[in-house]
Amino acid sequence: MPGRKFPLVTNQIYHVFNRGVAHQPTFLDKRDYIRAVDSMAYYQNAKPFLKYAKFLKLSTQDREKFWEQFKNSENKLIEIISYCFMPNHFHFLVKQLADGGISKFLSNFTNSYTRYFNTKNEREGPLFTGKFKSVRIETDEQLFHISRYIHLNPYTSYVIKKIEDLETYPYSSFPEYLEENSFVRLCSKDIVVSTFSKRNAYRDFVFDNSDYQRQLDKIKHLVLE
Repeated sequence: MPGRKFPLVTNQIYHVFNRGVAHQPTFLDKRDYIRAVDSMAYYQNAKPFLKYAKFLKLSTQDREKFWEQFKNSENKLIEIISYCFMPNHFHFLVKQLADGGISKFLSNFTNSYTRYFNTKNEREGPLFTGKFKSVRIETDEQLFHISRYIHLNPYTSYVIKKIEDLETYPYSSFPEYLEENSFVRLCSKDIVVSTFSKRNAYRDFVFDNSDYQRQLDKIKHLVLE
């Protein structure tokens, strides 16, 4: 992965995202999405105490125990605040906990997932663009709005038709934020939701901006290169 012009700063929060090469699909089915979520969660740790191949063979119950141990690890590269996987890209809102942590995490994640995807689909070469994009979060307001933007992505891009379906979209952290069913509970969500007076307040905060964000998405090509 190419070096960055400006190093990412430890203990700062960043919105990081990447897409498939030439906008090609990167997640084709449920199996792909589950693999991506598992890989994201696994590779946030600098020194996992179980090899990934062995982790994949764990039962659901043993995985839950693994995640609990994982959360208490002192070797994390990053802290995940929110995330969303889409058909040809992903968004992460993360805090860097070690120097170079975000770059190492994304390198491990994308390399591992690309090997899986290429083997499954009998293809070769890179799957994601070479350099991920990042935006440093500088204010609480920006933090809340980026979190909302990430969680609205499936609706904004018409992956789901009804806004209510966001609550059960399984490949983002939004169900976890609402304490609904999700594959894993791995986000440090309190930095966002603790500001809201009640659980449904964050849901309303996201939903109230949904149609506006869809309209912006339709015209973004007019203002972005």
